[in-house]
Amino acid sequence: MANLKIGNIELKNNVVLAPMAGVCNPAFRLIAKEFGTGLVCAEMVSDKGIVHGNKKTLEMLYVDEREKPLSLQIFGGDRETLVKAAKYVDEHTNADIIDINMGCPVPKIVSCDAGARWLLDPGKIEEMVSAVVENVSKPVTVKMRIGWDEDHIYVVENAKAVERAGGQAIAVHGRTRVQMYQGTANWDYIRQAKEAVSIPVIGNGDVATPEDAKRMIEQTGCDGVMIGRAALGNPWMLYRTVEYLTKGELPADPTPREKIEIALLHLDRLIKVKGEKVAVLEMRKHAAWYLKGLPASAHIRDEINVQETRDGMANLLLSYLERVEAKAAEYESKRQQEKVEAV
Repeated sequence: MANLKIGNIELKNNVVLAPMAGVCNPAFRLIAKEFGTGLVCAEMVSDKGIVHGNKKTLEMLYVDEREKPLSLQIFGGDRETLVKAAKYVDEHTNADIIDINMGCPVPKIVSCDAGARWLLDPGKIEEMVSAVVENVSKPVTVKMRIGWDEDHIYVVENAKAVERAGGQAIAVHGRTRVQMYQGTANWDYIRQAKEAVSIPVIGNGDVATPEDAKRMIEQTGCDGVMIGRAALGNPWMLYRTVEYLTKGELPADPTPREKIEIALLHLDRLIKVKGEKVAVLEMRKHAAWYLKGLPASAHIRDEINVQETRDGMANLLLSYLERVEAKAAEYESKRQQEKVEAV
């Protein structure tokens, strides 16, 4: 299928990594990019944090050249600070795209008039997005949900408002704010948004396999697919989806060794970005995600959660891998033996 183009930024395919808070830092984004993802999105950053020059916030705007094209996402409810933050991103970072968050359902974001709160007011969406578009040179996109709750689904009006305001693409998550991350994503509304506007629409929600991605494109006509939770500890999901959508091929799932090797690469990159102490704490959740679905991995989850050093975490993962591989070899030789005996 045709490559996805957002403003003047051409992507090499239409698979996009979702901007997941607490996950999409440079360490994970670079892995996603190396696994073939067309566009990676950074985790959302507060407009006020940028405007006030908060050190931690500004560090979140770091972009490694190897990650490009990359989209940096900002959130806020106040027009003046949102515009100032967008200008800062435009002038002081090498991101390619500025994304505005209108989907975050978390109470502390919504209560400051940001994130999903905008979904109730197409007028505000048009006003805020056009104010940003007028003040920056990078393409502006929006990530939104289909609506606030079942009774307030304004996805078509909201999508049209973004387009009128000069937004260059929309990512639509098929859930309402009230659903948070529960229940089923309703892809029909993604289709309605796609039919209502001429800018690219990227579908998001319940894409757990490459086959889901293909089905979403067929059912909604969307121009791209955004993958979030299915990529946690599993960048192979991104690679397999790209291969499936571009070549019709479905590569094999990763081996335990491949998973552990990428987990260790992820750990070392996180240490470079955040220092050992913070990185190892953050890596606990990632390690559990990498181990998901591997044999007897439940037993070492508890041990993962007490690791405090790089060596402790690495040794734990490597000794687990040794046990898994030894068991697999033992099983294989037993199978061969039984084959010989059967003859």
